[in-house]
Amino acid sequence: MHPHVKLLCVEATKRGDRGQVTAFVVGLVAALWLFTGIVVDGGLALAGKAQALDVAQEAARTGAQQLDIGRLRSTRDIRLLTGKAARAATAYVTATGDSGQAKVRGDEVTVKVTHRQPTQILQLVGVRALTVTAHATVRAERANP
Repeated sequence: MHPHVKLLCVEATKRGDRGQVTAFVVGLVAALWLFTGIVVDGGLALAGKAQALDVAQEAARTGAQQLDIGRLRSTRDIRLLTGKAARAATAYVTATGDSGQAKVRGDEVTVKVTHRQPTQILQLVGVRALTVTAHATVRAERANP
């Protein structure tokens, strides 16, 4: 064996492995864990946004079905029963477990839905939920037979 190689082997065995983890490895693991949390919980937030949009659209459709039938029959003018339409849309949102608001103007119903999506991984760093919102507007109109 070459004398320099033998010397290196002796030096390596004298130092020994004390089982220490470097700050770099700890930082790298923490960064990877945070990245995983962003990917997983970000995906859940996107799914929550899609769900909130679906709820907003369906709630607006429910509200837009609350027509003033008497007016429609007598004048063929489409008008919504404002209070009834807003209540129907809000009730739909509430039934899904989300919160929201409904506004009725003329023959249009606009619904805003707020959805809280619980996190899976980011809760370890104190982020318990992500909040997403969605809006939808539906206009009541006469069908063409």
